[in-house]
Amino acid sequence: MGWVQGPQSGQTTTTMAVGDHADSLATVLDLVRSGTARTRPEIGRRSGLGRTVVTQRVNQLTACGLLEEGALGPSSGGRAPRELRFRARAGVILAAELGATGISVGVTDLTGTVLAEHTEEVDIATGPDTVLGRVEEVFDELLDRVRTELADPGLTVWGVGIGLPGPVEFATGRPSAPPIMPGWDGYPVRDRLARRYDTPVWVDNEVNTMALGELRAGSAKGQRDILYVKIGTGIGAGLVSGGTLHRGSQGCAGDIGHAAASDEDDVVCRCGNTGCLEAYAGGAALARDGLAAAKEGRSRFLADVLASTGTVTAADISRAAQSGDRTSVELLTRAGRLIGNLLATLVSFYNPALVIIGGGVSRAGDLLLATVRETVYRRSLPLATRELRITRSALSNRAGLVGAAFMAIDELFAPERLTRWVDRGCPAGDPALVAVPLREPVL
Repeated sequence: MGWVQGPQSGQTTTTMAVGDHADSLATVLDLVRSGTARTRPEIGRRSGLGRTVVTQRVNQLTACGLLEEGALGPSSGGRAPRELRFRARAGVILAAELGATGISVGVTDLTGTVLAEHTEEVDIATGPDTVLGRVEEVFDELLDRVRTELADPGLTVWGVGIGLPGPVEFATGRPSAPPIMPGWDGYPVRDRLARRYDTPVWVDNEVNTMALGELRAGSAKGQRDILYVKIGTGIGAGLVSGGTLHRGSQGCAGDIGHAAASDEDDVVCRCGNTGCLEAYAGGAALARDGLAAAKEGRSRFLADVLASTGTVTAADISRAAQSGDRTSVELLTRAGRLIGNLLATLVSFYNPALVIIGGGVSRAGDLLLATVRETVYRRSLPLATRELRITRSALSNRAGLVGAAFMAIDELFAPERLTRWVDRGCPAGDPALVAVPLREPVL
């Protein structure tokens, strides 16, 4: 809620009025944007707002370019009302998910629908200048393609959303001591892209963007309390509580990959500690143990893979397990139990309705997922698992990209920022307006 400068005696009343105005604007826009209400009478019934307020808010949102009039809607006895449409292609969002070994880059409209996308292998350890330079190149290529396909050469970028494979201080958009990202610590990712595209930028941990993608457009749509778990090169979790992504006070909530899973000190994690879950059950750990098994002759299948390719990956272990390789089955089963034990604690503590398992390792066969499920149901409180569902990600490898777009969209249409667009008469997406931090007082 914004702060209004004025006499102290009237400050509380004025602030509430500004807050009510912002909330009603956001409510009307969200109802039309989501397709929940398409006419002014429907907005009134769904929101509880009076007819005059609805008319004012619709007119304001139309004037600033967010809504437009459509065809006549169904009549309930009187004059048929005009349908309202959200102008989804009034601008676009640039979104990217950066993983440990690859990038997924896309352009979406203002509803999060992907208009163009590109995925390729990139090593995050090559550093921010190399990786972000490539991301910018792909952004530009995709943006040119979308402008051509939509026959709109002036199509404006309204925001950028980026997911990174490590801890991110959300308030600054900077990575914070990311274990697998040498050279990225404290790098001004947000500032660089904001200058490049003259638009606001939001940066978060990729697992949070994956959770947000599933919440808005995947298997968690309509849910309010979920836990998204990524099992890839590393392990992480995104927590949604009451329908809202929970980042914690510094932005590192859900970093379960570095929670203690063992008292042994024989394996040093990439974070520098020992006993971390990721060091025993992540994709890199599976590849390490599979390589050792191949060299020691404990797995004929993996030894053949090593001889033909020169390495062993987590995907190779999954294929070996599906072929009946006993050592690979044991590796995946052990990883599933370790992950399941930690998730059982989280399920009993948080009591989510849904646990979504995503990431590259999670897509490699059913054995790992089955072991995780069995362990969670066995180790969690019965009440916590009574209606709990544990399922794979519906969006698969697109979850992070879609979620990064929705992160930017949610921030763009936050009530206070939306009110600034309308009250200052600026077109929505004006970089001079949307780039202003919401924590600044509204004068």
